Amino acid sequence: MANLLKRGLIIIVGSVLLAIGVNVFLVPDHVLDGGMIGIGLIVHYLWGMETGLSIIMLSIPIFIIAWFKYRRYFYNSLHGLLISSFFIDVFQVLRLYHLSLDPAVSSMIGGAFVGGGIGVMLRFQTSTGGTDLLAQMLADLMNINVGVVILFLDLVVISIGGYLFSTQTLMLSALTILSVAAVTMLCTSRITLISHLYVEK
Repeated sequence: MANLLKRGLIIIVGSVLLAIGVNVFLVPDHVLDGGMIGIGLIVHYLWGMETGLSIIMLSIPIFIIAWFKYRRYFYNSLHGLLISSFFIDVFQVLRLYHLSLDPAVSSMIGGAFVGGGIGVMLRFQTSTGGTDLLAQMLADLMNINVGVVILFLDLVVISIGGYLFSTQTLMLSALTILSVAAVTMLCTSRITLISHLYVEK
């Protein structure tokens, strides 16, 4: 029970960080993140749909596959997806408090918040699902590193965004995903170290 409450608290903390990054730093400058968040932002920019709701709707096919083929991934990601998507939409009021920063700086700070949110959740074996969940399934299927798959999917998303919007969107979004990756690695490095020590024993 204590572990369940702890995981729930971590998901909330991670979702708040993620929602701040998206709403305060990315959306006001029309910047994308990678993965399903980026796809949700594309839908929002094009048609005005709520970003979090779009993420949930677009993730349904992935979670259906996970339910039948990768049940452990399904359980580890479902709560993170629902809560983080909910927080993204609830916290959209924060867009009114966007800081007047250089868009490149804002993109990196936003990426740091998003990476912090994702990294905190990954440390407790949960995630926001979406394309990260798809990447885990593809990595298992093709026997390749999940990080390579995630990077590829992120590049596809921001390339689509660059094509649909502008070169500036592409460049700022690239800064964002690099910042997300760097902070996520920092947040999860302790897990990697512990797992290496465990294997060595």
